[in-house]
Amino acid sequence: MTGSGERLAPLDMLARLVAFDTESSRSNLALIEAVRAYLDGWGVPYTCVPNAAGDKAAVFATLGPMTDGGVVLSGHTDVVPVAGQAWSADPFTLRVDGGRAYGRGAVDMKGFCALALALVPDFLAAGLRRPVHILLSYDEETTCLGVADTIARLGADLPRPGAVIVGEPTDLEVADAHKSVVTFLTTVHGHEAHSAKPQLGANAVMAACDLVAGLNGIADAMIARGDASGRFDPPASTVHVGTIQGGSARNILPKLCEFHWEFRGLPDLEMGEIPALFGDVVERVSRERLNRYGPYGRIETVEEVAVPGLAPEPGSEAERLALRLAGRNRTVSVPYATEAGRFQAAGIPTIVCGPGSIDQAHQPDEFITLKALADGEAFLRRLMAECAR
Repeated sequence: MTGSGERLAPLDMLARLVAFDTESSRSNLALIEAVRAYLDGWGVPYTCVPNAAGDKAAVFATLGPMTDGGVVLSGHTDVVPVAGQAWSADPFTLRVDGGRAYGRGAVDMKGFCALALALVPDFLAAGLRRPVHILLSYDEETTCLGVADTIARLGADLPRPGAVIVGEPTDLEVADAHKSVVTFLTTVHGHEAHSAKPQLGANAVMAACDLVAGLNGIADAMIARGDASGRFDPPASTVHVGTIQGGSARNILPKLCEFHWEFRGLPDLEMGEIPALFGDVVERVSRERLNRYGPYGRIETVEEVAVPGLAPEPGSEAERLALRLAGRNRTVSVPYATEAGRFQAAGIPTIVCGPGSIDQAHQPDEFITLKALADGEAFLRRLMAECAR
């Protein structure tokens, strides 16, 4: 990108964005600097919002009047890793073949970002009466916190929008609901002793197994409760243990065992319910298993990531707008989490709607079809016309 005000077709813009390796573990500043130069070339006002470490940043740009009530087009710049995946070509060089554009982030979600940026000169020429904002964030793939600092400024020193469209790939279906995701690390501290004398210590692994069994019980209770809305697959809040490790030898009572776990909650699930239920399990296991022979051990649980769900808001400004633009007459739910819940928690009507399919995301040879890009461009041009009325 240059600051010359050049016009770029969406596919060319996508190629430039894909060329930046913005895996979540890396800085996105090179991409953000390129976007800033591009916006400068068109005289677009924007605000950069860096993270605390200064190695990543979001950018919030405004097209049209600097007033409240506009529409935010929100996309994340980070992508998932490529290590260990069998790509047939360089994942950071866009490759077009057979009606598809291949590259890491092509569909999730640099395709949407590229469309919004490529149409900047057209938005400017449209004479917008209602502002359109482009928000490019970071760390969506890990914490969904890359938008948080920008959201905190909406209505303060940045215009407060009337609607947000998060452009995750939905095949332009209008998604008004998704589950929350909350992840934890639980560490069981035991006390080493000879395995022939279990009464002299505390077995961290066996206590951890009881804790996992307790999570299984909570998971079963969530399945039994089900999904009253009938909109989610699977039709329940879910509980999952992903890793567990501990112990040093077969004949030593393990001193340490830790496991990572998560829950994905339906929008109507109180975020504190499952941690509270697990707290009851911890108290019981600590008393009956870990410290049955004495006060040898303790159990610690740390919340790592908490991404709020997106709850339906029938008739909201965001829903009505997106349904018109997408030509749909109903909303859907999506199985993955997004940044949308953070906007909604701030009181801003939000939906998820973007080009391409999530089925192509996070895998080798990720792609977006050229048709999906064209459909996404048409969607944004309809937004352009509506905001110019």
